[in-house]
Amino acid sequence: RSIDHAISFKLICMQHLLLLHGAMGAKEQFKNIAAALKNEFIVHTLNFSGHGGIPIAYENFSIPFFAAEVMNYLDNNNLDKVSLFGYSMGGYVAMYVALNYQERISSVITLAAKFHWDKSTAEKEIKMMDAETIASKLPNFATQLQARHAPLDWKLLLRKCADMLHDLGEENTLKLEDYANVKTKSLLLIGDRDKMVTIDETIAVYKQLPDAAMGLLPSTPHPVEQVNEQVLLVMMKQFLRRSEVQ
Repeated sequence: RSIDHAISFKLICMQHLLLLHGAMGAKEQFKNIAAALKNEFIVHTLNFSGHGGIPIAYENFSIPFFAAEVMNYLDNNNLDKVSLFGYSMGGYVAMYVALNYQERISSVITLAAKFHWDKSTAEKEIKMMDAETIASKLPNFATQLQARHAPLDWKLLLRKCADMLHDLGEENTLKLEDYANVKTKSLLLIGDRDKMVTIDETIAVYKQLPDAAMGLLPSTPHPVEQVNEQVLLVMMKQFLRRSEVQ
């Protein structure tokens, strides 16, 4: 009985941590990370609409739309306060949530989050999201996307993500000055070989945040599958532990 009480007390004291995947990603990509964190944190994962087999909503994809899905998850699971870890688009969503629902967020960690968007940036990324090109030149990746998002049409999902990037290029959801109003403790992580996200744009956001730290992952490109999970986990745990005691 004393052991049961000890376990219950530990669970009550543990931080809740929600992991948010990127565009065209899914929660399955965090399987190893979630397993490595489960002894210290109560780890949650979700699939955004249209991802991982979740039906595509009729609404257009947008950062506020995905942020609303995060809040729905918190409400549906009776979570008063959580920490967020977001990769790529998930990191942008996490920052939007931290800005607009600060009372519900303990801390935020972003990895390879693309903060700067304009027309030329969006056009560059959209060109790499052509479904027919992916199917013909990257057949293994196309097969991976098909399996990851089955039974949904990955090509339709790709188009909706491309439309979202186009909209971000027309008007960036979060302006640089908005980050000054994010009071939540934040850690911005980026790989030194990331070809999608620049170190400069990450530093620019870091400088605006009132309570932030920044980390550079060595020999790390953008794809989450190529991140050194052991290095990432050390940085995440250190930050989350410090955030908990402060």
